[in-house]
Amino acid sequence: MERGLLWLPLLAVFSWLAWSGWNEYQKVEAYRHWAQQFDRAKYDIYAVLGQKNSELTWGKPTRSEPINLETFSLQDVDSIRLLVDKEVADLEKPPNKGRAIALEFLLKNSANSIKIPFTEIPLAVEWGKFLQQELHKKENNQ
Repeated sequence: MERGLLWLPLLAVFSWLAWSGWNEYQKVEAYRHWAQQFDRAKYDIYAVLGQKNSELTWGKPTRSEPINLETFSLQDVDSIRLLVDKEVADLEKPPNKGRAIALEFLLKNSANSIKIPFTEIPLAVEWGKFLQQELHKKENNQ
């Protein structure tokens, strides 16, 4: 009887892990279906991001489909900054670690900005550099 009671917490942990894995799998599958419409896309636990031409769409991943979707154009962006722990970081020499990571898009003709969260600094840096190149291409073509 005592052995059965000792295994009960382990069974509960295993059940929770199985449910968490299934939940995350459902989110990734919903993202995969959603991302087909974009030229470039990213998924992490905080946000999904998709780029089609100069339009960026981002939102929160869920098991059915991304929610709270927002779309904006790179043509409306004045500059892109990397934020690590709410401090502006250099895209060329990013910090090695940090907890709160985001790309901040400062919009033209607006005091507002758009912050898209990331889980990893290298992923945010890769996207930041790519989008800055796209931004400079758009500026040079005008």
